[in-house]
Amino acid sequence: MRTPQSHTALENPSSHSMLENRRMPVQAKLAAAWTSFMFLYIYVDYFALYKPGFVDDILAGGVWELQISQTLLTVFLALITVPILMIVLSVILPARANRVINLAVASVYVPVSAFNAVGESWTYFYGLSIGLEVLLLAFILRYAWTWPRRTTSLATMATSLDSEPLRTPQQA
Repeated sequence: MRTPQSHTALENPSSHSMLENRRMPVQAKLAAAWTSFMFLYIYVDYFALYKPGFVDDILAGGVWELQISQTLLTVFLALITVPILMIVLSVILPARANRVINLAVASVYVPVSAFNAVGESWTYFYGLSIGLEVLLLAFILRYAWTWPRRTTSLATMATSLDSEPLRTPQQA
């Protein structure tokens, strides 16, 4: 004996193959990309602790030929704080400011990510991690650059509260 659910499924087999594809807001795409970037950024630093001698260097007070100091750790904190804040800023900022800030920050972080390869001998590890970071930054740049524009009709523009006067196509 068939249940009502299986009976419906047998009558309309195409209903199982159709997946709903909703349009994702640009803000959500940007926040997701920044979140992925941060997971990658953090895990690369975490996995670097497993490199032979890395922890010994930290215990000796150095990292990347630099002495560990309050200034150095503050710089590291600032470098990681910006992408962390980009997650929330990508969701709460208005579209125009959001677009500009995402373009600027992602552009700055491409060379910051590439800098992590300087002087490293672990080319597979850092090559893959930096490649993935740059790929995520490229997605961010693409989403921000191609942000959809709202199109309005002349009737909508005429009734809007915008301070700019209505211009007909002949006046433009």
